Amino acid sequence: MELAQLRYFVAVVEEGGFTRAGARLHVSQPGVSAQVAQLERELGQRLLDRSGRRVTPTEAGRAVLSYARAALAAVEGVRRTAEELSGLLRGRVALGLVPGAAGAVVDGFDVVEVLGAFHDEHPGVEIALSEDTSERMLAALLRGELDLAVVGLAGEPPPGVSCRVVLDEPLVAAVRADDPLVADAVNGGIPLTALRGRALISLPRGTGLRAVLERACAQAGFAPRVDFEAAAPAVLVRLAARGLGVAVVPSGAESAAGPRAGIGTGTGTDTDTDSGSGSDSDSGSDSGSGLCALRITEPALTGRVALAWRTDGPSGPAARKLLGRLRSGAPGRPAP
Repeated sequence: MELAQLRYFVAVVEEGGFTRAGARLHVSQPGVSAQVAQLERELGQRLLDRSGRRVTPTEAGRAVLSYARAALAAVEGVRRTAEELSGLLRGRVALGLVPGAAGAVVDGFDVVEVLGAFHDEHPGVEIALSEDTSERMLAALLRGELDLAVVGLAGEPPPGVSCRVVLDEPLVAAVRADDPLVADAVNGGIPLTALRGRALISLPRGTGLRAVLERACAQAGFAPRVDFEAAAPAVLVRLAARGLGVAVVPSGAESAAGPRAGIGTGTGTDTDTDSGSGSDSDSGSDSGSGLCALRITEPALTGRVALAWRTDGPSGPAARKLLGRLRSGAPGRPAP
């Protein structure tokens, strides 16, 4: 039995066919087929069902698959350990980000700056960045498809995932200054129930902020009416500035929309607070077309963003080194 046979077998299962597996491995389809057939002869078991349009593992194949993956991972671990001991850091780190995280700087935590410094020190490490919802990225962490992720949290992280919170901000309702909510606000705040039946603008399902909103609304006895979705809080704010609804965003995100939004906080006075954040003042926007950021109370809602990794740690030395760098640059605290 050879490692190449195990590698080809795993690739066929993951790709669902010999041709796609060959393309992934840069090997001809007949070569892949021959190696897998040889493995089946050596084991005395048919590992793959080739009768359908998609190649699938047999019962024996499913039993062998986990051991084949473990063997390949062990060999890769030996190689990485040898390189680490020689002082040569190589490999690949898969890092997932919530949309907008790469462009944000929170209390000195700058993902792009950390990645740039890490690359300067370890040019042999490939860093693969991807953006997705927090729900999918947490699942990918547990499957081993991601090494690290910056995610939004709606509650405690799932079992097997550790987190360090880098942003913990109250949620606000960003509305036009001429919206009735502004007149009804008390000390710049509104109860969550004031959003019942209103057209809301929110992050998509699967994000931490959306989960916080839906969970709180359910506990208050109503389902939120989300008319518009966008992946970045700044876009939500701009949609609200156009009068398309009430944007539910973390405090401070409203200022990211820029001066065109005319943002303030909600008591309806005529103070110009274009560049202010919603939590710093009780003054309103300077015109009816501007925005006010109203604190959501009863209950108070918060949005949290955290650096996440598997509790047992990333498998590769490069990912472990980058995790240490990111954790040292994160200003927050461990998630409960």
